[in-house]
Order: sequence, then C-alpha cells, then structure tokens
Amino acid sequence: MESVIRLEAVESHSTVPLTPAAFVPPTLRGGECYHVFISYSSTDYQWTHFLIDQLESCDLQICYHERDFIPGRTVLENMSECIQESQKVLLVLSQEFVRSRWCLLEANMSMFRDCLERKPIIPVLLEPGVLVPLHLCHLTYLEAADTDFLNKLLKVLCTPNQQLQGSTVVPFQPPSIYNGKALQPLTAVNEEGLNKWDSGQFSDMEVPDQLRLIIEDQEKYREAVRMINSVSQNKMWLRPLWSRVLIYVIGVIFFLILVGFFTYMAFISTYFIYANLSLPDTSRIRVLVIVFITFYFVPIGLMIQITLWKRDDEKYIVREMQKAIGQANRILSEEKVLMGCMSNSKIYLVYVSLDGCKQEFTESFSDLVSAEEMFHRALLFFSSGYACCLAKKHFPFPQPNVGGHLEGGVCFCQYVSEQLRAKSWL
Repeated sequence: MESVIRLEAVESHSTVPLTPAAFVPPTLRGGECYHVFISYSSTDYQWTHFLIDQLESCDLQICYHERDFIPGRTVLENMSECIQESQKVLLVLSQEFVRSRWCLLEANMSMFRDCLERKPIIPVLLEPGVLVPLHLCHLTYLEAADTDFLNKLLKVLCTPNQQLQGSTVVPFQPPSIYNGKALQPLTAVNEEGLNKWDSGQFSDMEVPDQLRLIIEDQEKYREAVRMINSVSQNKMWLRPLWSRVLIYVIGVIFFLILVGFFTYMAFISTYFIYANLSLPDTSRIRVLVIVFITFYFVPIGLMIQITLWKRDDEKYIVREMQKAIGQANRILSEEKVLMGCMSNSKIYLVYVSLDGCKQEFTESFSDLVSAEEMFHRALLFFSSGYACCLAKKHFPFPQPNVGGHLEGGVCFCQYVSEQLRAKSWL
C-alpha cells in the first residue's frame, strides 16, 4: 500500500509542465560516465525507477545498482567506482534506506570520503518522519511530496558542480551544525520476550555507525552501555519469575492459615456459647487477638504489596535504567552525546554540546568544585529526560522566551531549571 502511495506521488509530478530547454544536462568530463548515481533501498524500487524513467527522458545519464554494478565485484567496490564516475549523488531517503543502505555508506565513510567531498549530494526525502542521517543534516533536501519536485530536481542535476556551493558531505562539522540532532535509537538485543520487570540488554561489542565518526574514545561508549546493562544484575534480583511464584505461594499459605485460624476461632466461640461455659481469661483472649491480627494483616498486606508491585513493574525498571543512563551520560557528555530512555527496550541518542550550559553552572557557583559537582548531579538526574525530549522534539513545558545555549531549542540548563521549578527529578 505504501509503495502504491509513493508511485501515485511520482505520477502526480508528471502533470507538472516541464521546460526541457531550460534544463540542459551538463557536459560529462574526463572520467565521468553519468550525471548522477542514485542510491536507494530495494523496497523503494517502484518509486525510484519511475523517477529514473523521467530523468532519462530528459537526456540525463543515470547510474543505479541493478543495471550498472559489475557482477563478481563487491558492493563497496561497485559503489565507490560508480560515485567516482558520476557528477552527483542522489540518495532516496526512506526509513528502510536509513536503516540499511546509508549504514553501509557511513560505516565505510573513509573509503568514500575523497569522492564524496568533491560530489554534490542530493538527499530526497521520500516520506515524512524519516530520521535524516547526522552527516546529511546540514544539507537542504528535496521532498518527494512537493508538487514541483521534478522541476527542482532537474534544476539541480543540470547545474554544473562548480556552481553548486556548500553541497557536499563533510566527514564531521562543529556543534553549530549538528547540535541537538537525534541519532538512530538503540534497541535491546533481547527485545523479544522481554518482561516488564526486566531491563533491556544492549550490545556493547560495536559502536553504532552514527557514533563511530563522532566519539573519539569508543571505549567510553562501551563503558556507558555496560553501566546500563548492569541494571539487570544489580537491581532485579527480586523481579524474576521464580521469585514471584515463591512470593505468591507464601501468600497463599498465609491466606490458608488465616482461613483455618478464623474457622477455628468461630468454632471455639460457638462451642463455648452452646456449652454454656465461661470464656477464657483476658490474657488468653489478648494472645488470640494478637495472633489473629497478625495472621490477618500480614497476608492482606502481602497481597496489596504484590498488586502494587505488579502495577509498578515498568515504572520501576525505567527509573533504574534512567539512573544508570544518568551515570553513563557523565561520560558521554564529554563526547557531545547523551542517552535517554522512556521504556526498558529502547535508548534514544542525541548529539548535543553542553559546553555553554556547563559554563553557566561555573558562573552560577563561585566554587569551581561545587559547580562541577552540581553539573554532574544535573546530568545524573535530568540528562535522560532531556535526551528523550530532544529526540522526540517535544518538551513538557513551553519553550522559554529567553534564548539558551541551543540555537532554536531548549538547552540543558533551561531544561534543568524548568524541571526544578516543577519539582520533577527524572
């Protein structure tokens, strides 16, 4: 159904009047065989090939993998050669492309860096809501849903490279470009069959592709993930299924004892009444009442606690993970990366510089040691929630009128201030 919608979107572009005279393909120079290399996911085949037909009808030479890759060579070798032989690179950005094909490009960025830095990159956003890769965030992308999409694309493709300024992918840029950008979230490797009272386990074997070019000391990332994975071992010893079964069995035993004791008391009272005998003395009655109350309230309290415990499962594990992530962020913040979680199976990642906010803490506290300690405490309690808000692009309060240290968004010290005002600690 989704591919049909995409195809209809492209077909609608064909109704837009084209002016071929205004779009003359640039001359292919030495070593160039194609005007554009198109990289896309196989799930977007219909949309892309309809577009290719449109472009080739305008005398543009198109390169794409199904037709132009040489059999017997690796995908990386084919991609590298095709990019080098093309004037421009067009990336069809969809959820599937970002998940699979872009990761291949980014993981081998060193291999493509020389040719990518000299080639204009044209990102085409195929569907709304796609998380644009970090190294493409500073580029202006075309939207497939735009009614004038094809004309805009032809204008770019038919403009000589030397006239296109600032349209190349660079290996890494200062925080001003990427500050506050969301990265691909981490999903627990044990997500299937994960109980509400379990903590997700996250792989620390390999650094995600989007972080590989950002974090200088990748052992910091692994240490951060190990902190989060330690939640299961350190915090969940009373949460496994066997412990719950044991507690329920104990509760049932107490309940049966209660019923038996209550029946016994009723029988004794009836016996004394019908036998017209005097009841036991006060001390014996007091002992019986104490025993009765004990056996009555203990199981009832236990049952109430089990019920509340059951309802608090997910909140409990998320709170424990948030605390661990707060500790991890004290390490990752030095690499301009923060983590956050809202569930036990997914961790959100954002690239954000806290240098300005840290300086704000330094200016607010005269003692440098106190300022450093307060900043670390703020990271511990608030960084997880802040990272989630940045990743979701939603904050639980209106954006402050006074500008902060994050251009166009809420900076960390503003978030901490608002949370303290609302007396919210995580």
